[in-house]
Amino acid sequence: MMEKKSLAETRIFDSRSMKKVLMHDSPWFRILNFNLSAGQVFPVHSHDTEGQLSIQVLEGTGEFLGKDDQAIPAQAGDLLLCDISEPHGVRAHTDLRILVTIAPPF
Repeated sequence: MMEKKSLAETRIFDSRSMKKVLMHDSPWFRILNFNLSAGQVFPVHSHDTEGQLSIQVLEGTGEFLGKDDQAIPAQAGDLLLCDISEPHGVRAHTDLRILVTIAPPF
């Protein structure tokens, strides 16, 4: 069965904390929308499990963050791909919307 989700409806920002919206959850993959206000950071972290993730920038500019203070410029249309066990995070320079896909979900 096909299902349509609207990312326009999840465009919510809060200057006190990033917003997280679960868009999809199944045994095969999970999709989350995170909205970070300018200056907010999704801290660098990793997961002790097998799998991969993608972080797609939907709107805004910022940086993909990795181990050892690695920072890769990121803007709308950019996609970060990595193993879920690899350190990853995001810093927002402007209001930033990202779509994170995790496969398999944990």
